[in-house]
Amino acid sequence: MNTFKRDHQLWIMIFPAIVVIFIFNYIPMYGIQLAFRDYDFSKGLTGGAWRGLFYFRQFFDSYMFADLMKNTVAISLATVILSFPAPIILALLINQVRWKRAKKTLQTTVYLPHFISIVVMVGLLNVLLSPNSGVIGHILSSVGLGDVNLLGSTGTFVPVYVLSEIWQHCGWNSIIYLAALSTVDPQLYDSSKIDGASRWQTIKHVDIPALIPTIIILFVLSMGNVLSTGFEKVFLMQNALNLPVSEVIATYVYKIGIISNQFSYSAAIGLFNTVINFVFLYAMNMIARKSSDISLW
Repeated sequence: MNTFKRDHQLWIMIFPAIVVIFIFNYIPMYGIQLAFRDYDFSKGLTGGAWRGLFYFRQFFDSYMFADLMKNTVAISLATVILSFPAPIILALLINQVRWKRAKKTLQTTVYLPHFISIVVMVGLLNVLLSPNSGVIGHILSSVGLGDVNLLGSTGTFVPVYVLSEIWQHCGWNSIIYLAALSTVDPQLYDSSKIDGASRWQTIKHVDIPALIPTIIILFVLSMGNVLSTGFEKVFLMQNALNLPVSEVIATYVYKIGIISNQFSYSAAIGLFNTVINFVFLYAMNMIARKSSDISLW
């Protein structure tokens, strides 16, 4: 109560956000029970027969289970491993630019792709990577690789997805690291210059240690989405040729739930996905807390 009285202005300011989160994130959790019932339109969310773990067992016994898990984990881990360090490296490089006008121009340039909609982004990929009319397709043909369909190949779908993710969001994700670097005491840079440190040594001994807490927190948060691949982009990039590697849990839930009207089954799959993400988040938070004394809670 004393904290509320002391910080009442901050609580008032954050109250609308709390209301929005409660309405759109907590109240819908009432529908989780749909995963344990036979959904009946006439009886509502709580009127169907109780089935317990039936739909979970159905998913585990499904012939799609192994492929869905393999595809989802492959895309998610590739995205985390390759795209997580990218904004850190970009922030360190931008921080080394001393000319303010060039630095601002560079920041604005790398931020812009983030604001391209996913639909437009996938459209650009289709145009650029087309084996017949795409610029990249012509370049591959000119170097003797033939008509390579990068979006229609099971071997190139994941690299195209991950690299396009890095290009689109790397600049935007570097903002928080640049903010962390802006808090570094300028005297540390002056001291490193006096000691004769090179730029690499300054990055290694001044910049990176300043980023460690931010890196740990963001990595823990990213592990909470390890099985949550972006539905929209994967779905839009899917075609009959790359389906064996592009069918992930998110797209399968959409097809089972919305297209096939198997609402209880899709709810069970979605709940399973959420639980696994929470387990990863909790485990990584414990590891971070024990190893570095930095954690979310």
